[in-house]
Amino acid sequence: MTPSTTPGAAVRHASARRRRGLIAVVAVTLAILLIECVAFNMPFWSTLGASTDSASATNTMGSGLQRDKYGMLKVTDPTQAWLEVKADGTSSYARIDPVAIPEGLPESPLGNVFVRADCDGMTGASASVSASAPRSLYLKAPASHRIRLWIEEPKGSVIPFSAVRANVRVQFDFSVLRVAAMAVAVLLVALWRPGSFMWRIRLNPASARQRWLLVAALAPAAVATAVGVVWQVANASPLVFQNPSGYTYDFDQYGHVADALLHGHAWLDLPVPSELAQAAQPHDTLLRSRLLDAGVTPIYWDYAFYDGHWYSYFGVVPAVLFFLPYQAVTSLWIPGGATLPAAVAVLLSMFAFLVFACLLVVHLVHRLRPQASLAAASICIVLFLLGSESSYLWFRTNFYSVPIAASMMFTTLGLWLWIKATPDRHPGPGGHVHTGSWSVGDGVQPLSLRYLASGAACIAANFGCRPTFALSALFAFPLFWPQITAIVRGLKNRTVRVRQALRAPAAVVIPAIIVVAPLMAYNMVRFGSPLDFGNDYQMTVTDMTRFKQPLANFPQTVGAYLFMPLRFLPQFPFLGVSVTAFPEWGYYEPMVGGLFVSCPLLLLAFAAPVMKRRLKPTGYWGMVTFALALGMLLMLFDGKTAGLGWRYICDFGWMVSLGAIAVLLSVVHPRRRGLREDGEPTMMLTAVRWLVVAVTLASLLLMVLGLFVPGRDDALVRNNPALYDTVLAWFRL
Repeated sequence: MTPSTTPGAAVRHASARRRRGLIAVVAVTLAILLIECVAFNMPFWSTLGASTDSASATNTMGSGLQRDKYGMLKVTDPTQAWLEVKADGTSSYARIDPVAIPEGLPESPLGNVFVRADCDGMTGASASVSASAPRSLYLKAPASHRIRLWIEEPKGSVIPFSAVRANVRVQFDFSVLRVAAMAVAVLLVALWRPGSFMWRIRLNPASARQRWLLVAALAPAAVATAVGVVWQVANASPLVFQNPSGYTYDFDQYGHVADALLHGHAWLDLPVPSELAQAAQPHDTLLRSRLLDAGVTPIYWDYAFYDGHWYSYFGVVPAVLFFLPYQAVTSLWIPGGATLPAAVAVLLSMFAFLVFACLLVVHLVHRLRPQASLAAASICIVLFLLGSESSYLWFRTNFYSVPIAASMMFTTLGLWLWIKATPDRHPGPGGHVHTGSWSVGDGVQPLSLRYLASGAACIAANFGCRPTFALSALFAFPLFWPQITAIVRGLKNRTVRVRQALRAPAAVVIPAIIVVAPLMAYNMVRFGSPLDFGNDYQMTVTDMTRFKQPLANFPQTVGAYLFMPLRFLPQFPFLGVSVTAFPEWGYYEPMVGGLFVSCPLLLLAFAAPVMKRRLKPTGYWGMVTFALALGMLLMLFDGKTAGLGWRYICDFGWMVSLGAIAVLLSVVHPRRRGLREDGEPTMMLTAVRWLVVAVTLASLLLMVLGLFVPGRDDALVRNNPALYDTVLAWFRL
């Protein structure tokens, strides 16, 4: 035994490593506190000598503002909507004083207000502020004589401001949210950096310790989901908005479907104007415009209208799974029951998706690379979540997201069950080798009929959520190709009885039929065809019974889905929505960037088809190659039939991620020439791992910044101005 390997030396080495780790933690903690207390609070330190001698009484108000009895301002003329106050130059900051907003106001004040502070006649920059975000009410205003604060809002806007003050001392602000954000960023770097313990620990799905580690990692999402669900239920209200001489916007579509099912009919119990019901072509846009101009209401926006009734063209399964039970249970104490907010169904579905996505990726990683590390597995999970655009659904929790979120939940659960249907070739220490309950012999792995049937039922449920996800049933062929060929060979050679051979196919087909048959019958009752979901009967901006996406837009749509460039801005959130010019009108949703631009590691998927020699021994080369091909076909299908929609990336992005994961594992855990004789990674492999970590972190940062981008659908600046302006103020002061 050499001195370096004696028990005493090992103890000293471990003790030294713990000391270095403790010193690193203390140093990072002090650095974060220093950044928080000094860098982010420079306005506080620089305004300690401010005179603070301005008062609201000295404000001069422009003729374009009027003050109401509640002390708030109303814009009557945007060209003269300003407040002015004298400044003495002792502080480079001004502060807006908000007004306490009483309940029951006839007009709701703006939650987010755009203002501009002109200093000594010099035009300032526009800024977004919110009365519910105190830090945002401080503005950089280096004036020596006067400050004129312009209210940049349209006529009729109610502004909850009382005055603007100059020469202010900025309050010290210790932001727990900001510290947490820095801590998370540092933690990710520490865990993923090459050389960390995460790269030295081998992934083992059978390890109880690693399972609890996954539970701990999912716990914050579980808490956030629970809080979100409780808040949504507690603050639920009917989401019906009627525009004079315009469409009726009712966002409780799934609630109406659940109510219809409880009352035993397929059509929605919504009023139908006689003029619309008697029209020969009710979907004609000119006819609808004339009816609306004549005051005919209600005409529901984005509902399906067919044979004199209103319908929802969204899949019915989420209504049966979430909305119907909620209404039935709440009817025990509320007459008729309550409507479940759509956001609750999205949050529950997305948390379930998160859990099943982690399980799917963990098992796939272990089978693709049995020697894969925890670091590589966690990066693969993040890559899958980024590629699937799950952040979009977490962010936009309206009823449009319900069927997609439900399908992502069912699909990941179904594929995980199908992967578990075959025994693990590399179970690892303490792992259980599944013996299966069905086999055709011939050296082919047995299959668990229980997992096979359960996975088939889950994937079949996509037919009643978002039908494009039902194509994931085709994964059965690459996943179970050895068993399929063994069945054919056995039947041909008469070495397998027909009854035995059909057990596994029956385990897939019968559960799928049990799930899909009622859904087809539901479509038959509504629209007379088992495959008609009502999409062509939508009441939207055009006549959907005749409209087809123009072929001239197809090349730009494909390019935007995959390679739409980022548009960088000099101010927070440093990104803007990118614009794509189409030759003809078609559906278009503002996006920040294309799939491969937002997450460049997904480009690795295109190497999967040429890595047959490396991946085929794992048994999953066919699966990941098929995933890439099917994902690209679905992207082309969406571009041709639906146009450009950010949420439509959810249809195919996760498939591309599966191919990228397989290649990524080969890159960070190469079978040869990646390790030195002592088992440590070479400098080249270390550099490659650093590159993967850097690109992953950059993709995460882009995702987070994308949540704050104004101009996207359901922009945070409108839906949660307090959070938006709070974070915005971090980078403005």
